[in-house]
Amino acid sequence: MPAAGAILSVSRNAYREAIRDRILFSLLFFAVLMVGAAVLFSQMSFGISADSLINFSLAAITLLGVIIAVFLGNQLVSKEIERRTLYTLLAHPVRRTHFLLGKFAGLVWTLVVNCGLMGVALFLALLYVLPAHVAAGEWSLLAALYFILLALAVLTAIALLFSCFASPVLAAVFTLALFVIGNFDDNLRALGESSRQWLGGHLAIWISYVLPNFGDFNVATAASHFMPIGWRLIGLNTLYALVYCGVALAIAGAIFENKDLK
Repeated sequence: MPAAGAILSVSRNAYREAIRDRILFSLLFFAVLMVGAAVLFSQMSFGISADSLINFSLAAITLLGVIIAVFLGNQLVSKEIERRTLYTLLAHPVRRTHFLLGKFAGLVWTLVVNCGLMGVALFLALLYVLPAHVAAGEWSLLAALYFILLALAVLTAIALLFSCFASPVLAAVFTLALFVIGNFDDNLRALGESSRQWLGGHLAIWISYVLPNFGDFNVATAASHFMPIGWRLIGLNTLYALVYCGVALAIAGAIFENKDLK
């Protein structure tokens, strides 16, 4: 089987499994409910502004996306091993690397669909509460949603990497910890640059470059104030996400190729 065909086949199965998962529908319903709650609160409050609704909604979309990426991503490998379906799949001309890439692509596509639906809910909420702001801020909102997807793709690759050598619980803990630390990556680099200790300062700087910089994907403040988001930032963030996902998946593939599945 060609590599592209094997990856596509695995990604389709991963997407179908994720869609059939009850937790996915529960999270999606909860996210739409949160956006609806923001609309309700905006009607009950005086002087509600667009930035409050947008910040709240983008935070809800990010939170639900992180939950999906972490808890579904960490089970992609372990679930197949427990069900022993992985052995049947690998009996066909499907390499382990193709299996990982297919699982990654399937979960990323799941995140695209879910974030797209939640983004539509956000636009409808804005259109209902503050219709004058939709046309003015639709580009910045689309860019913010795109950056959320890039961050979730990086997080999915990291979750898949940890799932290749750790239990689902530990992999989830490691992934969440890395996500939290990655949001303060710029602060870690600034701390290293201002440190008076040569070794400690350089070590902090080196670590900041190795850790995923999720802070650069967060443009909620700019989007909530309808500030323009330039193509240069979009291109740099896209390139960064592609490189980081590529490196994480390459390491995951190397680990999984040598993993004893017995």
